Amino acid sequence: MSCISLSRASNVASTSRIPRPASRRIAFCASASSSSSSKPDYAQQKRSRLSWMPRLWSNNASKHRTDDAVAWQRELQATLSGLETCTFGAGAFIADDVHLFAERGRAIVVGDESCIAAGGYIHGPCVLGANVSINCRCTIEGGSQGVQIGDDTRIGPNFSAFAFEHVFESPDSLVREQGVTSKGITIGRDCWIGANVSVTDGVSIGDHAVIGIGAVVTRDVPAWSVSVGVPARVIKYRKKPTTE
Repeated sequence: MSCISLSRASNVASTSRIPRPASRRIAFCASASSSSSSKPDYAQQKRSRLSWMPRLWSNNASKHRTDDAVAWQRELQATLSGLETCTFGAGAFIADDVHLFAERGRAIVVGDESCIAAGGYIHGPCVLGANVSINCRCTIEGGSQGVQIGDDTRIGPNFSAFAFEHVFESPDSLVREQGVTSKGITIGRDCWIGANVSVTDGVSIGDHAVIGIGAVVTRDVPAWSVSVGVPARVIKYRKKPTTE
């Protein structure tokens, strides 16, 4: 319609002024035609959106867990399982650029409906229960004893857990030559761990605990507690603790 209107306008004005050059009319037509006929391909953007916000995989499954997305996840998880000692439960989600390394004896298990977001790095042993959410850019190093995360736990961005510790007792040797120790890390069920939290080797976090943003957890955290700070300390309880 724009091309026709422009041409008519030039004809009407021909008696009183010089019409616009034909080349400009042609360029205008080509531009309008191109913009109206192009159709964006949203497939890659959809993958990116899910990779960075995998909560959509579970919270809005009817919209985002489409046949193409399910096929993508099936292929990606099959590839990872063939390359590393990884197993994935039903409905699990793994972002495109997650890095999983699980040689023999250092298996990674991702439970049913659990999600690992973009930029994640996990070196086994590591076991995620069901409905665990690992947000973007998280780092988990399993050491020799591993990291275990219970069902329904939510972990914020930039979380790190290191289930090993460097030995540095001898001042006469390089630290890198003194080896490491490993006790393992356990995170309970239904925990909420904020962004930028770090957990050191040997720590156990009880069920239903909450860890505030930026905390460094260097000792055990009781169930139902809320902990913040560096090092993390309990500031209150969500539920009155029971004595046994």
